[in-house]
Amino acid sequence: MSTPTTTHLRSRMPNPLPFLPEMAEVGEGLHMALRNGPISPTTISLLQLRAGQLLGSTYFTIRETGNLRRIGESEERITAVATWRDATYFTGPERVALELVEAVLTPNPAGERVPDELYVKASAHYDDKAMWSLIMAIAHIGFFTPAALIAKPIPGMPPGQNYSE
Repeated sequence: MSTPTTTHLRSRMPNPLPFLPEMAEVGEGLHMALRNGPISPTTISLLQLRAGQLLGSTYFTIRETGNLRRIGESEERITAVATWRDATYFTGPERVALELVEAVLTPNPAGERVPDELYVKASAHYDDKAMWSLIMAIAHIGFFTPAALIAKPIPGMPPGQNYSE
């Protein structure tokens, strides 16, 4: 059995930066806000992996799985993100981050997506600065979601090299 590669994959669209160079500044601002914030890179990647799963984005799922492996996360924790509610691998703050991203990205026909109870649960783990950082981690995925789903950058390729042209 051969190992899958990304060399035969193509994106649907070319790199957006020649068309919208301002995207680089916005994207870098979001990346900087996350790097400089109080939320651990592990929690951000767990949250963004779950977002990729919910959105059905191979690009995000592969990117965040790779990020988690690079920072030393176990295969059990990475795999368990899909079933985090039943898994025993996550801390309280990680669980509430996963619950929050699910609430934001999953329609709730019975009411608001982020009810007061969830906000109270999140604020028990995160102060105002950390909550804003968590919100920006979700916003980061939200900003890049249309590109990931419509333009389909090549999974597993570094930024700038993840478009065919």
